[in-house]
Amino acid sequence: MKITLLQQNIVWADPEANVSRIDALLERMEPADLYVFPEMFSTGFATNPQGIAEKNGFTLDWMKRTAANRGCALAGSVAVEKDGLFYNRFYFVHPDGRAEHYDKHHLFTYGGEDKTFTAGNERVIVTHCGVRILLQICYDLRFPVFSRNRGDYDMIIYVASWPTPRVEAWKALLVARAIENQCYVAAVNRVGEDPACSYCGGTMLIDSYGRKMEICPEGKESSISGIIDLDELRAFRRKFPVLNDADSFLTI
Repeated sequence: MKITLLQQNIVWADPEANVSRIDALLERMEPADLYVFPEMFSTGFATNPQGIAEKNGFTLDWMKRTAANRGCALAGSVAVEKDGLFYNRFYFVHPDGRAEHYDKHHLFTYGGEDKTFTAGNERVIVTHCGVRILLQICYDLRFPVFSRNRGDYDMIIYVASWPTPRVEAWKALLVARAIENQCYVAAVNRVGEDPACSYCGGTMLIDSYGRKMEICPEGKESSISGIIDLDELRAFRRKFPVLNDADSFLTI
């Protein structure tokens, strides 16, 4: 499976401008099986979502049209309002228009996300091109028990708005997740600024050895692509079956 990660600069609270920008970027890219965008890629990371979170499904409808037109899958999180509640919702849209979603479990209390958003309680794994993918959002990265590989996935996708002052933690934890879960990690962080923070990226694709296969240049809107090789991953797991010795966490 070929995956492309878009390290995006996001226009604050303007979904139309952001999806138009992505359309222009996609026109210049080589085809891929899956394109991944950052956290809240259509608005920027809004901890005060009133008037910003989407009620009308604008971004999801765009994802469905684009996935169908390009014959690929699209993934990224969107601020959503439903029945009076707000969710940081990670959509995974398949080429046939089918949409699956994961609601962010670990809300970012330091930034007040927990005061306005509702946390999800379920791990979500989707399958595309035979690859089983765990969906995770930003702050989830700091909590390894929730993302522990139970033999049920091959890759984790992290989409994020992870600020520049803490980017070294982002880089270190991503490598740790790949190694401890013996999986690929695809991690997409934004660049640019919003009313609260600045972002330098750190978007990367990591293999199950913890090796950084592809890395976006810091501070620059850009993209990277790589191949998810299931045969190689399975061979490594057979040769070095560390997951068989993993601790069991029965509370999640």
